[in-house]
Amino acid sequence: MSKCFDATTKTVRDYTAEEQADYDARMKTLNDSIVPRKLEKVRELRNEKLSESDWQVTSAKEKGTTLSTSFKNWRQELRDIPSTYTTESEYDELLARDEDGNLTHSVWSE
Repeated sequence: MSKCFDATTKTVRDYTAEEQADYDARMKTLNDSIVPRKLEKVRELRNEKLSESDWQVTSAKEKGTTLSTSFKNWRQELRDIPSTYTTESEYDELLARDEDGNLTHSVWSE
């Protein structure tokens, strides 16, 4: 059984069975939402990178030029992120940042 701080009596006490059940349910809801929230953030970042590079695709089409194979492969890797990376630890790697706040995973750089 978990302990809680009772603000009324200013003491630490054990949860009642009902309070423990409520606490457990809230913690389960929180834990169950962590992975989907990480995936959502990964998708947001992926969509930003694709949007930021769309102008290059449009420009190449307008000029009748071709894009480099590495650029095309990079954009495909971005589109493939949801099927390539599927675990919480992989999401953590994708979301990792350096001390300056820059994403560190290689998939984010062309």
